[in-house]
Amino acid sequence: MRRADTLRAAAQALFENPARTLLTLLGVIIGVACVVSMAAIGAGAQHRVSEAIGAFGANVLVVNPGATNKDGVSSASGGEKSLTVADAEAIGALTTIREAAPTDFGKVQIVAKDRNWSTTVNGTNVGHFAIRQWKVATGRTFSREEESSAAKVAVLGAVAAERLFGAENPVGQIVRILNTPFTVIGVLKPKGAAFDGQDQDDVAFVPIAAAAVRLIGGANTVNHDAVAYILASARSSDWMEYAVDDITRLLRQRHARAGRADDFTVTTAAAALAAQDASTRTIALLLGAVALISLIVGGISIMNIMLVCVTERTPEIGLRLAVGARPRDIARQFLVEAVVLSAVGGVLGVALGAVAAALVATFLGWPVLIEPQTVIAAVGVAAAFGIAFGWYPARRASLLQPVAALRSR
Repeated sequence: MRRADTLRAAAQALFENPARTLLTLLGVIIGVACVVSMAAIGAGAQHRVSEAIGAFGANVLVVNPGATNKDGVSSASGGEKSLTVADAEAIGALTTIREAAPTDFGKVQIVAKDRNWSTTVNGTNVGHFAIRQWKVATGRTFSREEESSAAKVAVLGAVAAERLFGAENPVGQIVRILNTPFTVIGVLKPKGAAFDGQDQDDVAFVPIAAAAVRLIGGANTVNHDAVAYILASARSSDWMEYAVDDITRLLRQRHARAGRADDFTVTTAAAALAAQDASTRTIALLLGAVALISLIVGGISIMNIMLVCVTERTPEIGLRLAVGARPRDIARQFLVEAVVLSAVGGVLGVALGAVAAALVATFLGWPVLIEPQTVIAAVGVAAAFGIAFGWYPARRASLLQPVAALRSR
C-alpha cells in the first residue's frame, strides 16, 4: 500500500468522526499551548533581565548600608546610613575599580514656571553617568568643579524633563527644588524601566555636595557626608570578584569592623538580576512540567481513542487483510492516524499558546518571546507522543486474524 493511500485513508477515517477527532485533539492542543505559552513567558522574562542588566550598566557593583547595632539597638539593612562620600572616594582609588559614585536620593516636588512634578532627586557625582553608561540627549552633565563647589545645577531624566517642560528645551531653564533654584544643564537619553518596574527616566540629578547642603542631606544632622549607597564599576567583567573582595576589605578597615559583622553589603547588579532570573526560570520549569503532564494526558487520550477505533473497525481490518493487505500496512495506517492527530493538535496548540502569551503580555504587562525552536520542539514532541501512544493500538490492529476479524461483523 502506497504512502499516499495510507495518508488518504487515515484522513478519511478522522473526518468520518469529527466529534471524536476534536475531543482527541483537545488534550494535545491544550498540552502544546501550555508548553508554548510557558516557554514564551520564561524566554521573555530572561530577555527582560538581559535588557535590564544592559540598561543599568556593565560591571556595576552596588554598596548598600548593612544591618547595624548601636548602643544595643539593632536596625535592618539600610536602616542607618553607614556609608559616606569619603568611602566612595576611597573605593574609587582601588586598582580594580574604574569609577565610584556616592549617591543620596529623595522624593521631592520640582517646580518649573507654571508646572510642577514629584520625582526622585539623586545627589551624586559625574562618575554616576559613566558607571551607568548614561548619555545625554542635550546639554551636558555637571563638572568636577561644580561638584566640589556645590553648584546649583541639575540634569534631568527624559520623563522629568517632559513633565516639567513639555516640548520646550529645558537646558538653561530654572527649576526650584525645595524652593532652591537650580539651572538645568542637561537632559539624559531615555533608559526605560528598571528590572523592578521603576521608571529610570523619572529622575533629576544634582551634585552630591549640593544635595548634602541644600536638599536631601540637610535632613541628616548627624553626618552630612552620609549617603544612601555607592555605585562602582569594575575595570572589566573578569575583575568583578576581585573588586568585591577589595571593597569589602577596604570598608571593613575604614569602618573598624574587626571582630564584628559588616555594616555594609556589596552586590553586583548582574547577580541581583540573575537571582530574579533564576526564580523566574524555576516557575517556568514548574509550569512546563504541568504542560508536559497535559501532553501525556493528551497522548493517553489518543491511545484510548485509537483502541476504540480498532474495536469498531475490526471487520474493516479483517476484510483488508483478506484481500491482501499486510499486517504492517494495517499498523502503518493506524500509526499515521495517531501522528496526524498529534501533529494537527500540535499546530493548533502553537496557535493557541501564541494567543495566550499575547494576552499575558497585553493584560499583565509580562514580557513574552516566542522562539522558533520552541515552536518546532512543541510540534515535534506532539508528533513523538502520537507515535509513542499510537504504537500499541496500531500493533494490536496488525495482529488481528482475518477470519476472526470478519466474524466480528
